[in-house]
Amino acid sequence: MTELVSALCLVAVLEGLFLFAAPGTWKQFVAQMHAMPDRHLRLLGGVVTAGGVLALWLARG
Repeated sequence: MTELVSALCLVAVLEGLFLFAAPGTWKQFVAQMHAMPDRHLRLLGGVVTAGGVLALWLARG
């Protein structure tokens, strides 16, 4: 459970760094995502999730 909380905190830190370092770029990215159809967002989310699981599996293996 500690590892899960640590991972979630690391995600928050990384997202915060993007917002801190490049807020304009982040806004443009979010606007582009808002314009995308839901189907494409689901596909993107699935690909990112699968890539994260694969990277975690390789790192922990």
